[in-house]
Amino acid sequence: MPVSRPDIGIRRDGGLTHVLDKGLGPRAWEDVLETSGDYIDIVKLGWGTAYVTGNLERKLEILQEKRVVIGGTFFEVVYARDRLDEYKRWLTELGIDHVEISDGTVEIPRERKLELIADFARDFTVLSEVGSKDSEVVFAPYEWVEWIKAEKDAGAWKVITEAREGGTAGIFRPSGEMRTGLVDEIAHSIDFHDLVWEAPTKASQAWFIKHFGPEVNLGNIPPEEVIPLETLRLGLRGDTLKEVLLGDPQPAAAD
Repeated sequence: MPVSRPDIGIRRDGGLTHVLDKGLGPRAWEDVLETSGDYIDIVKLGWGTAYVTGNLERKLEILQEKRVVIGGTFFEVVYARDRLDEYKRWLTELGIDHVEISDGTVEIPRERKLELIADFARDFTVLSEVGSKDSEVVFAPYEWVEWIKAEKDAGAWKVITEAREGGTAGIFRPSGEMRTGLVDEIAHSIDFHDLVWEAPTKASQAWFIKHFGPEVNLGNIPPEEVIPLETLRLGLRGDTLKEVLLGDPQPAAAD
């Protein structure tokens, strides 16, 4: 007889969870999907891990119901090595129909990046990424807005805001503190649904949910943090309980 949970009136509609995979194997992913698969929308095979992962095809079989994308750093590698056509063939052979296009490490001229987004968008669903992986590189808010709009117009499905795996670059300061003023300026000018905010830490996830609501798109979530994130989205954790579950908004910290 199935166990009946108490109905505490929690619902949410929307909000992508973009998970960063650093090399889990097929059996590990079976476990992850069994417990939290309903809350995972996109799986990114981080940076160049897909290139060195054994039994990659089996892993992708396990993940076949999810949107899978290889990290943008590997795109930068094949761009620098002039192997873009080979990369397209490899993705097609693997059955991967999403691609991340970034320029966080390798400098790609702006017009060339837009050309690449438009080119790949003819055959793939493109997630582009804005922001540098160098924590010392700081762009003005108007540049972020201008670039995000241009990449959307070029054909990107979603634009990811860089934060790195640990939240130390892009929309974060090297200390790990979020550039909340920058986030607000981006959000003021860009459609809510077009962005995926990289938020690898619990503190940043809670901030985004309190600031924008449970339907915010969040990225670079570790697999083991998918369920904790879902509890934040639903107000089942002290960090967001008042704001989400009880409807008691709290002012977010200023930049």
